[in-house]
Amino acid sequence: MKNRILMCFFLASCVLSFAQNKDAQNKQTAQFNVPVEYYKLDNGLKVILSPDKSSPTVVVAVYYNIGFRIEPKDRTGFAHLFEHMMFQGSENLGKMEFIKLVQQNGGILNGSTRFDFTNYFEIVPSNKLETMLWAEADRMKGLDITQENLTNQQGVVKNEVKVNVLNQPYGGFPWLDMPQYANTNWYNAHNFYGDLKDLDAANLEDVESFFKTYYAPNNAAISIVGDFEISEAKAWIDQYFSGIPSAQIPAMPDISEPKQEKEKQFTKNDSLANKPALAVAYHMPVRNTPEYYAMGLLDQILIQGDNALLQKKLVDEKGYTSYVSGGINYLGNMFNYNGPMQIMFDVTYDNETSKQQVMDAVDEVIDGLSTKINQEMLDNAMVKIRSKLYDELSGTFGFGRADLLCSFALFDDNPARINTLEEEFKKVTPEIVKKTISEYLRKTNRTILVVNPLLANNEKTN
Repeated sequence: MKNRILMCFFLASCVLSFAQNKDAQNKQTAQFNVPVEYYKLDNGLKVILSPDKSSPTVVVAVYYNIGFRIEPKDRTGFAHLFEHMMFQGSENLGKMEFIKLVQQNGGILNGSTRFDFTNYFEIVPSNKLETMLWAEADRMKGLDITQENLTNQQGVVKNEVKVNVLNQPYGGFPWLDMPQYANTNWYNAHNFYGDLKDLDAANLEDVESFFKTYYAPNNAAISIVGDFEISEAKAWIDQYFSGIPSAQIPAMPDISEPKQEKEKQFTKNDSLANKPALAVAYHMPVRNTPEYYAMGLLDQILIQGDNALLQKKLVDEKGYTSYVSGGINYLGNMFNYNGPMQIMFDVTYDNETSKQQVMDAVDEVIDGLSTKINQEMLDNAMVKIRSKLYDELSGTFGFGRADLLCSFALFDDNPARINTLEEEFKKVTPEIVKKTISEYLRKTNRTILVVNPLLANNEKTN
């Protein structure tokens, strides 16, 4: 999968409304107030408009409700392969001309495949909005699907797998590996980067069928964020997208996971690694439940930042590692997925340190967590998650906002959820957090994956 473009641009301002809190302390609080105008075309395309005049740029993001999870069972990696195919030409834009169009107009672009969606976005000067809408509609209407293009992109993706996973120390650890170990349902547990034999087996009929099935307007959402006029944007969207026919979308397969009742441990031998590494994953609560938001706060308490409990224990106190990284959804954030998920953290550590020492320290933190939880700890976690939300909304010229708007439109049919997130976290009480710890941070709900370095055998072992 291509990494999202990282840019050192200045942050576009998040639109805030400041309201006076009239409680006894008379504190002033700030709340999210993202402009959201949401509607659907007759063909089913979901449209979200969110103006922001703070920068003379505009983000166009098109999200298709197809990701790794539900790709064909004998075509692992196909959703990702198809992401590449979307840049190979359409009716009015030849091969790679979409990319040239964006770059020659002073913009940047990228695409990615995630668990539950495939996305494409452009960030351009605001006077090029119509051009980008025309271009996105052109490839939604139809791709230039040829054997030459398919063969070329099969080679590109296979090389990507070799470079990023097969020939890389800690390749695929833990973002690609852990779902395959922690989950039992094939849809959540297969190699979503793609087995090389499956990538080779893809044919033109597969590509054409996949496009007609999943790249239809009634399986997509488009968000526009930035400096634009709503009336103009609506007119252009109607002009370029309304004539694209909808499609019959297959019923969603069962992607649920059974409740895990026994701890799972695995070792992955890695001849290219020079130090052992360890990842621990716990199955998440269902999205949008009180426990889901509680786990978001626990992520801040346990993993995120220098004051996180695992950081203080494993790095500052024990000196077992120099970092603890992790969170909810390694391929995005805790909001932009729509199925079973894990909260996970990982470390590398010296050969002189044992896995048991690391896990003893982890257990010390987790086992004692419930007794430490109080309102002050939750308030501090709320400050951190609030800051993270602001970063999500304002980063990369508004792309973070476009991402959440499209995700909430696809998954919840309600992009306005973006303005309720803070309040949902505030509803979490110490009692809910303790219940979440008991139900979800139990040993029998976790999977431990260890990377064993400097060995030639790269097969999974129990």
